[in-house]
Amino acid sequence: MWRRVASLSSLISSSNSSFHGQAACRLTIWESLTTGIAQQAKGVSKEKTPFITFVLGGPGSGKGTQCIKIVETFGFTHLSAGDLLRQEIASNSADGAMILNTIKEGRIVPSEVTVKLIQKEMESNDNHKFLIDGFPRSEENRIAFERIIGAEPNIVLFFDCPEEEMVKRVLNRNQGRVDDNIDTVRKRLKVFEALNLPVINYYSQRGKLYTINAVGTVDEIFEQVLPVFTASEDQEVSAKELRKSSWGKANRS
Repeated sequence: MWRRVASLSSLISSSNSSFHGQAACRLTIWESLTTGIAQQAKGVSKEKTPFITFVLGGPGSGKGTQCIKIVETFGFTHLSAGDLLRQEIASNSADGAMILNTIKEGRIVPSEVTVKLIQKEMESNDNHKFLIDGFPRSEENRIAFERIIGAEPNIVLFFDCPEEEMVKRVLNRNQGRVDDNIDTVRKRLKVFEALNLPVINYYSQRGKLYTINAVGTVDEIFEQVLPVFTASEDQEVSAKELRKSSWGKANRS
């Protein structure tokens, strides 16, 4: 059922005006989810609508560390596109062999392959809250995700970090690795900027982007993340209460 959820983007206003504007945006999200579920109440499936969060940021932006804290605090299932590709390779499946050969040849793994790995994990998971880390990396990825999954993300977190800070972090965490010198790190950042910023701009225009200042301690950065999910959880509770009240009135009538 969740794969057929209609896009909510037309109901959402820009997220860049103010924090109150973002809160209103989240309320609109949950109101639309409430309406969608109420409309499907007569159907066979009563599965929860998925709540999808994209987590974007360049190498060294600290998004992986923040994902751990989001999972621990709010109970999301963390899906890393890179981890899923590596797991498929390690499984020695036909798809895994194809992915490995594609990477060895210096080509990009087709978007459909990555999205279907994400889809498989989502369908097999009892949780309805997903934190998708490092994906989409490009407009092609984004389009493939929305086409195959049949839904847009509810929230897009972008961990905005200065280039020099990201270079410093990557070099510090990867001491001894020959493939991580200043030149290669800067090249990775240029690739990220060229491919990922159009995705970030797209979701900004859709009113779904929340930009996080990724400079500071782990806890200081997480303080910026907390309100995004806390407000959403509060609105989910309100939506559940509204649905319960609506269904109770319908049953009495």
